[in-house]
Amino acid sequence: MRKHRLDLFSLIAGGLFTVIAVLYLVAALNDRTVNGRIIVPVAFIVLGVGGLAGAVAAVARRGRTDRDD
Repeated sequence: MRKHRLDLFSLIAGGLFTVIAVLYLVAALNDRTVNGRIIVPVAFIVLGVGGLAGAVAAVARRGRTDRDD
């Protein structure tokens, strides 16, 4: 089976949305509220960093040749 390349942005975005979902779940179970004024900007910052990391990884990968291992 061929290995596929790691999509860093998708991995970070999936992790972020999973963390946000768990945060809301835990808050709901403990009768607390989550402040959206903090969650939304932090989510945008993490997505921006993930996009930047994905772009840097793609540029770094471009210089290497594909090898079949």
